[in-house]
Amino acid sequence: MIAMPSRLPDVGTTIFTVMSKLAAVHDAINLSQGFPDFSPPPRLVERVAHHMAAGHNQYAPMAGVLPLREAIAAKVETLYGAAYDVEQEITVTAGATQAIFTAVAACVRPGDEVIVFAPAYDSYGPAVALAGGRTVHATLRHPDYKPDWNEVRALLNPRTRMIIVNTPHNPTGAVWSAEDVETLSALLRGTDIVLVADEVYEHMVFDGARHESIARHAELRGRSFVISSFGKTYHCTGWKVAYCLAPRELTAEFRKAHQFVVFAVNHPVQLAIADFMNEQPGFAVDLGGFYQGKRDFFLGQLAGSRFSPLPCAGTYFQLAAYDVVDDRSDVEFARWLTAERGVAVIPVSVFYPGGDDHRVVRFCFAKNEATLAAAGERLRAV
Repeated sequence: MIAMPSRLPDVGTTIFTVMSKLAAVHDAINLSQGFPDFSPPPRLVERVAHHMAAGHNQYAPMAGVLPLREAIAAKVETLYGAAYDVEQEITVTAGATQAIFTAVAACVRPGDEVIVFAPAYDSYGPAVALAGGRTVHATLRHPDYKPDWNEVRALLNPRTRMIIVNTPHNPTGAVWSAEDVETLSALLRGTDIVLVADEVYEHMVFDGARHESIARHAELRGRSFVISSFGKTYHCTGWKVAYCLAPRELTAEFRKAHQFVVFAVNHPVQLAIADFMNEQPGFAVDLGGFYQGKRDFFLGQLAGSRFSPLPCAGTYFQLAAYDVVDDRSDVEFARWLTAERGVAVIPVSVFYPGGDDHRVVRFCFAKNEATLAAAGERLRAV
């Protein structure tokens, strides 16, 4: 056996893989991992087949095909009033996780600190560790999961290289306000700290609220990697296509790493997405209403159960407390619920560095109504 000290000694199999496997073993309804159980728009699938048949099956340009970068630029300028140069400030990536990893790899050096808001999506910390950096956590406190800006201010120091933000937020469904963005901008003013904005759920904001993209904010835009995902927007998470917006100086560094991580992204899929964005720009705009309907339907299914839903302002995740149902830890409860009651969920404690357990689990409601109704029937019987 080769002696190989681990670069990630505290990292095991992700909770998403664990719970989806458990769901399969017990034939449970899988509301754990965040993917739809319905198909992408038929026209989008048709365009993929078209471009495959047309011969676009070899490497795409490293930065992404020009029609897609142009469509991204048009969308971002329309929605957020931000003009990004298609040649030097927009890069198509193999999913948002790759974009986040690449931004970290491009900027973080050994000894640098990266502030992450916990509970946090589980790819952030390992990316920082592999770059030789140190993750420092600011806590989004249960039950409203709002940032404590005094805590963030206290964490800033000369070693702080990057802050990773996520709004709308996975796993909590919290959404940042314009005041949050302005406060962050004031904290970073006069520093060389870079920002990674994970905005993959940008089109899933509910109840008349507005997504406060970092791209809207001119001062923050100049120091930020803004990342979004076509997989989330077009119900095709398995295609793994996303993009990163950044000013040209940051994009130059990003692409140095990007070209040696994946080099290029699926060629016919990029062309198909560009076609679909140009043909149906309203699809993304209408996504908030589509998922708000699913949220409300699922909340109706939880009515009459002993679960207590927490506010959900965005994403396609609903948190619920189960403290009146059971006194087990959330990890134990999630396993029990999957194995014994046939509904797979995610325990929220796994998103905290210290495993903070508030007896809250996460449901994914990006499912057909029949799936949600079947899950609701089982949950009301718990």
